[in-house]
Amino acid sequence: MEDRVEFIDQVEEVKESRKGILKEVFDGSILTRDVVSRQLPYLVFLAFLALVYIGNRYHAEKIVREESGLQNEIKELRAKSISIAAELMDVSRQSEVSRLIKEKGMNLEEAVRPPKKLIVKE
Repeated sequence: MEDRVEFIDQVEEVKESRKGILKEVFDGSILTRDVVSRQLPYLVFLAFLALVYIGNRYHAEKIVREESGLQNEIKELRAKSISIAAELMDVSRQSEVSRLIKEKGMNLEEAVRPPKKLIVKE
């Protein structure tokens, strides 16, 4: 029976110590304990790692946003390139070239005979 009473007393001490720990955490007096002061370099290191992790995440998100913007720009430029290539093919057709020459009055005529190949002997 006495063991049980001691057990109950120990449980009450644990509850009181938990309340005491919360009080110490909130008023900041836990930082003055020897155990905490010995672990302070480790806690600072963990805080530093947390800051590095947060910075790394922001940097990665920035890179993803930039990549997304560049992908959209690539799509737009590809579409523009295709449309310009189609216009160039349309303008460079022989019938279109002859029509443009007549419109501008350049006095050029279309060649009726095929060109001759020149052979140079050395």
